[in-house]
Amino acid sequence: MKGGSMADRFRINNLKKLKMIANTIRQDVVRMLFEAKSGHSAGSIGLADIFTALYFNVLYHDPKNPQWPDRDRFILSNGHVCPVMYAALANAGYFPKEELLTLRKLGSRLQGHPHRGTLPGVETSSGPLGQGLSQAVGMAIVAKAERKKWRVYAVLSDGEHQEGQIWEAAMLAGKHRLGNLTTIIDRNNIQIDGYTEEICPLEPLAEKYRSFGWHVIDVDGHNVKKIIEACEESKAIYEKPTVIIAHTIPGKAISFMEFLTEWHGKSPKKEELDLALSELEKQRDSIESEDF
Repeated sequence: MKGGSMADRFRINNLKKLKMIANTIRQDVVRMLFEAKSGHSAGSIGLADIFTALYFNVLYHDPKNPQWPDRDRFILSNGHVCPVMYAALANAGYFPKEELLTLRKLGSRLQGHPHRGTLPGVETSSGPLGQGLSQAVGMAIVAKAERKKWRVYAVLSDGEHQEGQIWEAAMLAGKHRLGNLTTIIDRNNIQIDGYTEEICPLEPLAEKYRSFGWHVIDVDGHNVKKIIEACEESKAIYEKPTVIIAHTIPGKAISFMEFLTEWHGKSPKKEELDLALSELEKQRDSIESEDF
């Protein structure tokens, strides 16, 4: 058992509990963005299931000891969706949940993009898109060279794959056969100016990664069980890095946000907050009544 009991205390295997956590994270994100009066809704809300899987099952980490040397390293490349990471960190116990409502306010530790050294659990500062994979590759190279057991995980947006630095990092990861690196692409097909395939097409995305020497897994980015299984599969791939292409719906679970590019960088108003929370509460009741 890697990491021992310290890490495994925070590992949840009950699917109903994980779905409830994802619902809570979505509610937290909506409230945070409303209080901030700015921020990125669609991507943050769409990633709730992935961050639930990571922080409550996949990652070896200890919220009570954020600098635990044997922890897995997590990199958020598309830093503008940090509300979902903040909500996951708070629900995992890294800092008080009350602090979530200070998002983007003067003096807050919860800045509009993650800042290392300000908030526990944040490994790197991120904001400029396209750079997170390079950071993750560097960490994975160090871990491999020093024979460390910890792994590196990174979440990337699909839109930032229109930048060249992503592909330089992908090539380097393939060269070094970084079996200790798992990346997850939020394939929600939107970016600030519209739909990715209309602005600068990314497909065939899976084939591109395979040509760079990566193991590729396609998953439903809202199926927590499948996300966890994909991460487990990646641990068994020793000879190459793994990319999980997680197909998601931007604004997932909030009817008036889903699929709409306008919610990429927009926060809800009061009536929209109330409607979103009402929908999420109904879904919570439905989860509670499900037979797992």
